Amino acid sequence: MSILWRDAMSRALYGPGGFFVAGTGPADHFRTSVHASPAFAAALLRLITEVDAALGHPSRLDVVDVGAGRGELLRALLASVRVAVGVSGEPARSGRSGLIPPRAGSPETLTPTAPVRSLRDEPSSGTVRPSLAARVRFTAVEYAHRPENLPEEITWTSEIPAEITGVLLATEWLDNVPLDVAVHTEDGWRYLLVDPESGVETIGEPISSDDLDWLTTWWPSPETTHSNHRRAEIGRSRDEAWAHAVGKISRGLAVAVDYGHLREARPADGTLTGYRGGRQVPPVPDGSSDVTAHVAMDSVASAGAAVARCAYSLVLQREALRALGADGGRPPLSLAGTDPAGYVRALAAASAVAELTDPAGLGGHLWLRQPVGIPLGPAVAR
Repeated sequence: MSILWRDAMSRALYGPGGFFVAGTGPADHFRTSVHASPAFAAALLRLITEVDAALGHPSRLDVVDVGAGRGELLRALLASVRVAVGVSGEPARSGRSGLIPPRAGSPETLTPTAPVRSLRDEPSSGTVRPSLAARVRFTAVEYAHRPENLPEEITWTSEIPAEITGVLLATEWLDNVPLDVAVHTEDGWRYLLVDPESGVETIGEPISSDDLDWLTTWWPSPETTHSNHRRAEIGRSRDEAWAHAVGKISRGLAVAVDYGHLREARPADGTLTGYRGGRQVPPVPDGSSDVTAHVAMDSVASAGAAVARCAYSLVLQREALRALGADGGRPPLSLAGTDPAGYVRALAAASAVAELTDPAGLGGHLWLRQPVGIPLGPAVAR
């Protein structure tokens, strides 16, 4: 029986036995920035410390990961906090970016300064402020059951918590928020229906007035009669999901990182596709593969800004990461002569950062940064 794509995606991804609920998790099927390089988590840690400073170093700093998979990003952030946070609550680093491992003993080497749970941070006022590691609270939001080996410092829940003070992260979450798909026919836009078992599509009823309003605003109308059967992915459900997430923040920053497009360059045939076992496959919503579509990031951004009542920033991942110190620059060749092993390590790290910033790959992701009650910091503003 054919049903709306939004319903088919919901069942296939999040229903009983769904792709994101059952099995070992999405990491076995596709590669994200989190898996590509530890530099991604290191850059996010720098952003988190900037938000912490903008908030005045609150007694509790929330870091919430929505669509957490099996907790890979929060595991990496927790490990980074344990290693890199010094007595000031800031990353202990120097040199170029702090994201490319330097040779041991060099001026760029990360400097251990205090135990992770130390309370020895002493501002000039003489008061004692707990370190970032002592104040940060990690929360993973995911429908799957809590992984057995997840560190106890990470809370696991199926719903976004309220009253967040800190950072909400949504890395490749919105592309998996179920949405309806429409096709333009001679009598206007109609929903596309899909058979969940075969993936075969048929044309359904005319779209609702709300969805027509969204398409009119965010998805340019076909310009010629030859554009009948042009597809459109109705992003209204993604707008609502992002607005809901932003509304959970009392003060802080929401960050969405995803494949996306803007109004002036919407894809004529849509982007709906599937992934399984590291390969792109047809989007058959039977629960055996990921079903995903790129995000209308400008529409999502507008919905979040309406809730936050603050301006947003929307940039490419390569720009965002470089602003946070992940430049992917090659180490100096002279290092090969003085420390060959260190040079090889630094070169490998630079190559990993280059993957994150490659405009033809992960570097083409868009970063949407929505502050709530705080100013846009230097690594947030364009």
